[in-house]
Order: sequence, then structure tokens, then C-alpha cells
Amino acid sequence: MQVTETLNEGLKRGYKMLLTAQELDDKVMAKLKEAQPDIEMKGFRKGKVPLPLLKKQFGPRVLGEAMQEAVDGAMSAHFEEKGERPAAEPAVKMTNENWQEGDDVEVEMTYEALPEIPEVDLKSLKLEKLVVKADDAAVDEALGNLAESAQDFKDRKKGTKSKDGDQVVIDFVGKVDGEAFEGGSAEDYPLTLGSNSFIPGFEEQLVGVKVGEEKEVKVTFPEEYGAEHLAGKDAVFECTVKEVKEPVAAEVNDELATKYGAESLDDLKGQIRERLESEYAGAARAVMKRGMLDELDKMVSFDLPPSMVEAEAKQIAHQMWHDENPDVEGHDHPEIEPTEEHNTLAERRVRLGLLLAELGQKAEVEVTDAEMTQAVMEQARQYPGQERQFFEFVQNNPQMRQQLRAPIFEDKVIDYVAELAEVSEKEVSKDDLEKAIEALDDE
Repeated sequence: MQVTETLNEGLKRGYKMLLTAQELDDKVMAKLKEAQPDIEMKGFRKGKVPLPLLKKQFGPRVLGEAMQEAVDGAMSAHFEEKGERPAAEPAVKMTNENWQEGDDVEVEMTYEALPEIPEVDLKSLKLEKLVVKADDAAVDEALGNLAESAQDFKDRKKGTKSKDGDQVVIDFVGKVDGEAFEGGSAEDYPLTLGSNSFIPGFEEQLVGVKVGEEKEVKVTFPEEYGAEHLAGKDAVFECTVKEVKEPVAAEVNDELATKYGAESLDDLKGQIRERLESEYAGAARAVMKRGMLDELDKMVSFDLPPSMVEAEAKQIAHQMWHDENPDVEGHDHPEIEPTEEHNTLAERRVRLGLLLAELGQKAEVEVTDAEMTQAVMEQARQYPGQERQFFEFVQNNPQMRQQLRAPIFEDKVIDYVAELAEVSEKEVSKDDLEKAIEALDDE
């Protein structure tokens, strides 16, 4: 197949490929000859059908297949010979639209080549890693938060009225049309006012009650209530208030620790310290990663595929527009034109993306099946009850798999770079780390 260059500007490439009628016919006959031994036809023994008859019978069907194979083969040979990789799927089209059998096939191929990525001396890279120790104050603060979330209730002074957030212990009997209904009665039931655990309107009517008070609570069951015989019905609950309790934080002691699966308070403190330092380490890694990317960006300069920059700029502009217009959930809005700021950010992202991909490829960084499965499982948790459908969606969607794979691959390349770089540790306070994280968001 004859290949002639028609465009070579920056990373843009164009080629004209010519497949002569004779070459195409030879390929068709070769494919028919290959299939001949297995073909049966009336009047001929298996494998003895003459090639001219096979061509007449199957030629048109084989023609398209042979043409596609010829073009694909020419493209593969071209990229191998040139040592180039396309930034995206090449655009391929026939230029002689009125082609008929017996004519030469003229094909035009255009693409943007991936640039040559310069070598980077990763060992010369100097990085700073922030280190934060979980001090006693941070551990105590976390313990206090746990104690509040594990709140207890203690009796209010006799005669005190209940408030929103209090717990009232009640006996109640629910009636519809004056008749008690099944499941509508209970004794010594602890109800936290404001928890919205009962029918809408029920708990609000118990705000302001006192111990010993009898209260009729009138409500209407929702139309979509689970029990059909009660849906939409008016009901009266005859309630007797037996206790009124105010919320108090649980005491910080061994009993609190056991509520959270720890053996003792000291054990719980140790677990909290480890969790906090793990959170600090994750935040510090994000700060170091930004510093690493900033340094790598300064170390390299190369041409960027225009289509990749344009697509990235549009995506950035679109995302930023939605961040500024949170009330607009759909995409039924005017097209957002990227600004110079969007283009500059897009160039940085594309440049660093290509660099990290090159570094990862040379280092033979791979994303394992186990890592992909873990990523899919984490995403699937966002769709409770539909996990199986999500797994199937990912399995049948290469683009979604790539979206899940990309951040895992990038993180592994970042770790690889950090191992080779000169990393110095700097111990800072929690406040300093928080400021460093805030600075990332401001950039």
C-alpha cells in the first residue's frame, strides 16, 4: 500500500494511502483461497469449489473485510516505522467517494502525534513532606466528639417541660375511627423528639409535655404509608408521659471505649491517634504532590497536541461554570467558551498528564485487577441496592474503566517519583497543615 505524507506541522500529521485495485483483488483472492478448503457448494465436493465461482459468490462480502485489513495493516506499519503514537484515534476516510469495484482505493488519514517527552532526572527533584503528630489536645477533641455522638439521657427536674432533642418515655395506644389498630401500641417507648422516627407531626406535639401528663396526639398517616389499611387515615394516639430526659454527652471512660469496639479508653485513644495521623498523612501527601507537580512542570517543555488541550480546556470551563452555578444540575445551558485562564490550566494538566504517563510506562507501573476491583467496589457503594448493575455497567464500559484506572495509575506514579526524589520531612502543627491545604484550593 502506497503511503504519501500530506501534512507535517507541529504534531499534526496527514497521509494519503493508495491501495491499487490489483492489490485489493490479490487480497480478496488470498482470503478466498484460505477459506476454500472448508467451503461446500452444490455440484462440488468440499474444498473443490473453483476460485472464480467463490469470488462471484462471496467476493463482495470479502471485499470490505480485505479493504479494512489493508488499511489497518498500513496504519500499524506506518506507526511502527515512524515510531509515533497518535494522541487520539486517527481520522480515516475514503476520498474517492464514488468508488466502484475495480477502482483504486484512496484513503486519507489525519491525526495528532504524541510528543517526544524529554528525560527527567527524578533524583535531582527536591520535595518537602509535612509531618504532623496527633497531640493530646487533638485526641481529646476527637474523644469529646465521640462522646457527644454517643449521647446519654438523664432525667430532667420534676415538672420540667420537654424540649426538642429531649427523650420522652411514653405508653401509647393508636386509634383510627375510635378503634385501636394492630402495631399502634407500646409501653415504655423511648422517643427522641426531633428524630423524625415517628409519623410526621407526632413528635412536635410532645414538645412541652411533663411527666405524668396524658396527651392526645392527632396525626394523619401519609398517603404512601407502608400499611395500606392506614395510608391517608386520620389517627389519634393516646399517650402517657412517664419520663422526660435531657441529652447529655456520654462520659469519656472505658464504657465509652467499648461502645466503639475498643478494649479500654487507652486503647481507644491509641486508635484515635493512629486515625488522626493517617488523616494528616493523607493531607500532607496532597500538599507534597502539588509541590512535586509544580517542580516537574518547571523541568519539562514540549509541544502539546492541540485537540487534547482544547478538550481539557472545555472540560475545565464547564466544570468551573457548574461550580459557580450550583443550582443548574443538568447540561441544558449555553456552551461555555474557555478563557485564557482555562487554556493555561489545560496546558499544564495535559503536559503533566503526558509526562506522568511516560514516567509510568518506562517504570512499568501497572494497575492490578485487585486494585481495579477495589475502586469499582468503592464507587458501587454510592449506589446502594444497585451494586450489581453498576458492576455490569463498568464491565461493559471501557471509558468508565479508564476513568477509574487513571487516578490509581497516577497515584502509583507519584509514589514512584517520590521514592527517587530527595524528600525532606518538616514537622508542623495541625493548623499549619490546614493552611497548606487551604492554599491548594485557592490556587
